[in-house]
Amino acid sequence: MSTAPPADEAALLTRFQELGIAYTLHRHPPVHTVEESRRLRGDLPGGHCKNLFLKDRKDQLWLVVTLEEAKLDLKRLPERIGAQRLSFGSPELMRAVLGIEPGAVTPFALINDRERKVRPVFDKAMLAVDPLNFHPLHNAASLAIAPGDLLRFARACGHEPRALDVAGGG
Repeated sequence: MSTAPPADEAALLTRFQELGIAYTLHRHPPVHTVEESRRLRGDLPGGHCKNLFLKDRKDQLWLVVTLEEAKLDLKRLPERIGAQRLSFGSPELMRAVLGIEPGAVTPFALINDRERKVRPVFDKAMLAVDPLNFHPLHNAASLAIAPGDLLRFARACGHEPRALDVAGGG
């Protein structure tokens, strides 16, 4: 594991500036669930996403990102993404690999996966929505970003996200 401290919101925003990525930051009280987020965000535009930090039977780590309304069949998801049986990654593993706390899972945490242990999978339907809203490494704000910039950010972090129809239907 890397000994460097994990990036925080300020480091994330600096990285966006270095990459020329435009964003809009919205502060709000901390939220821990999709339901809390729905109640607090009002009519914040764009796609609102859910992020699953998963581990498979072979200890491979996955970050599956979809629109919050997507219905995922967790029994069929391993086959869709090419994994063995999946379970949720522990809070300790999340802290160690992604440098974030439960309730703040976000694809922006790829900035902290310096050893490239996580395989990001982005749902194709999500990538068709602009902007996309995610936590900026903590759950007291939402950050809106264009889908193309999300892909560019992930690649700049050394990850090649797979765009798949993870929710099914096609």
